[in-house]
Amino acid sequence: MSTAAADLERDLLATIPLARAMALRVVAHEGDWLELAAPLAPNINDKGCAFGGSLASLMTLAGWGVLHLAAAAHGLDCDIYVQDSTIRYLAPVWGELRCRAQPAAGESCADMLSALAARGKARLRMECAVALPDGGVAATLSARFVALRNAAAA
Repeated sequence: MSTAAADLERDLLATIPLARAMALRVVAHEGDWLELAAPLAPNINDKGCAFGGSLASLMTLAGWGVLHLAAAAHGLDCDIYVQDSTIRYLAPVWGELRCRAQPAAGESCADMLSALAARGKARLRMECAVALPDGGVAATLSARFVALRNAAAA
């Protein structure tokens, strides 16, 4: 795992109590995608499978993490927010929660970073999916994130 990805994991666990409670970890990061995971035990529901709120949180944090890593790699100090999202729950997760996030088709972190540098704000739609062990998809999140450059960094 890259130093930036390890730093992201440490920061998420240090600053977001929910990430700690979920036992979240960064699994992989390359370019415009990020993969996060969390064990089932702290994320279980009354049926014995993954809690929907944990799936939503994992996907949201993965999408946010992609933008955070891209901005940090380019030295851009900004705040990143989820503006809106749509979640689809397709199948139960009976084991480890694994999520991959990447920009939606036709979008890129590079375009978002250019807009952020030029205008001080930018938006990017992210697609996130929780995988099943057989290669299927348990849940998806389509979200629009907003990045606002911090005034002191402008």
